[in-house]
Amino acid sequence: MPIALEARNLVKKYPGVLAVDDVSFEVQEGICFGLLGPNGAGKTTTVEIMEGVTPATSGEVWYYGSPAGKKFREEAGIQFQNTALQDFITVKETLQMFQSLYNRQSDIEHIIEQCSLGELLDRDNRKLSGGQRQRLLLGVALVNRPRLVFLDEPTTGLDPQARRNFWDLIKRILSEGTTVILTTHYMEEAEILCDEIAIMDSGKIIIQGTPKDLLNQHYKNVIIELPMDDFSADLSTIKHRVLETQGVIEIETDDVNESLRQLTAVTSGLNRMKIRQPNLEDLFIDLTGHNLRS
Repeated sequence: MPIALEARNLVKKYPGVLAVDDVSFEVQEGICFGLLGPNGAGKTTTVEIMEGVTPATSGEVWYYGSPAGKKFREEAGIQFQNTALQDFITVKETLQMFQSLYNRQSDIEHIIEQCSLGELLDRDNRKLSGGQRQRLLLGVALVNRPRLVFLDEPTTGLDPQARRNFWDLIKRILSEGTTVILTTHYMEEAEILCDEIAIMDSGKIIIQGTPKDLLNQHYKNVIIELPMDDFSADLSTIKHRVLETQGVIEIETDDVNESLRQLTAVTSGLNRMKIRQPNLEDLFIDLTGHNLRS
């Protein structure tokens, strides 16, 4: 597949702060690429440089083999994390207003179908729920028939059902061949949507690849979870790696039977025990020492 977007040695310096430190990566056409990192990692600054919102101190952004310029601005769509919508106009009027700013335009009716906006066309922007507002903002990002779309934490603040509905919209966009660059604070979201991810910390990309490949490379074990309240004795007798996360004890083990034998001696019971495969959140915490939601 051709390379849709490329970051080449991006650097961003602020007084006393190196926010982005020689970051380079490629995004193939038609995939969902996730850029993840704890607060202060530099991912937002990196994305803003790629969008053209923030100038780089040095480095370049290339779009389909050429420096990003007029063609990129015409063919890229952006859903910012926070966007002000005009009051006292309707959803349909909002789409039409933003569409009028571009020479390259999508069919409004197709956007309405893509983003499930049909029942909201005559509704005032002020009266939209959180999920409805995000669907409209996604529609706004699509008015110029973009080949590439930036989605900056698009489901933050949505309830679980609205979040899953929004995932379906993103999958619909991807199915039409649009390239998506996603930042998110939800590991499940990244694991479901992203074909490839890059994790940033301290201004650098520390790992990049497909979620499946990265997990296979870093984990051969399973994780046993038990509420901390179920432990009645010292955990030092557990031979495998033990972590405490938000009131839950996690034990990474390659020998479940032996771990269960050890646990019976230090717990009040195993009724609330869970055994699971490692996931992206485990990988993120192991690599950065941060919880992504912090």
